[in-house]
Amino acid sequence: MSEYYSVPRGAGWNYGGKQWKLSRSKIALFQECPRCFYLDNKHGVKRPPGFPYSLNSAVDTLLKQEFDTHRSKGEQHPLQKEYGIDARPVAHESLNDWRENFVGIQFFHEPTGMTVSGAIDDLWINGKDEYVVVDYKATAESEAVTQLDKAWQDGYKRQMEVYQWLLRRNGLPVCSTGYFVYCTGRADEEAFDKKLEFDVRLIAYEGDDGWVEPMLAKIKKTLAGALPKEGKDCDYCLYRRAVGDVTHET
Repeated sequence: MSEYYSVPRGAGWNYGGKQWKLSRSKIALFQECPRCFYLDNKHGVKRPPGFPYSLNSAVDTLLKQEFDTHRSKGEQHPLQKEYGIDARPVAHESLNDWRENFVGIQFFHEPTGMTVSGAIDDLWINGKDEYVVVDYKATAESEAVTQLDKAWQDGYKRQMEVYQWLLRRNGLPVCSTGYFVYCTGRADEEAFDKKLEFDVRLIAYEGDDGWVEPMLAKIKKTLAGALPKEGKDCDYCLYRRAVGDVTHET
């Protein structure tokens, strides 16, 4: 058995099990392909994982440590000063839990009976005592990323909106404007010299979490029903169908 991929998972981690939660990433999977979501959460047959983005994880860790240094001092980060943002990293007592994968910030959604969860990267507070959701992103492009104008970046926006929704449901006043700390690896240096330089930008985003509640109802209805049809734009569904055609299996 592969050390990286084991299916099906234990029943307790599937929908209806004691350990199951509707994570932010599972919501994103449902939006991408309800069939893959159903196979994963009802039957424990998840998609094969991709390779881990170790460099991205390293950037996340370093950013958290850097912002935490200013958090402990109750002062602004230089990036916040540079962009003239009226906010500072906040030392909330639950922040470490909210950052933790498989824990995160949680809310029991009574109408659907589902516990929704998500792990945030950072949390700031502004001059109005509103909490500001912050997400770290790292990439390598020919030019620095300064705006979220690509179709595939829509997932980043929905990700932030789920976090805003979760914080609001936990009774926190949340600013609709969140920020992406976007780090773009620079490939235009004369030499590598054992280090990678990043262009770091703050990108503001005005979130709207109004879609979350209807989406939860749709997810609940799907989980209570039959296996959804193939996703027409889903590469995994296309692969499974192609294999079935070749092997004459369904």
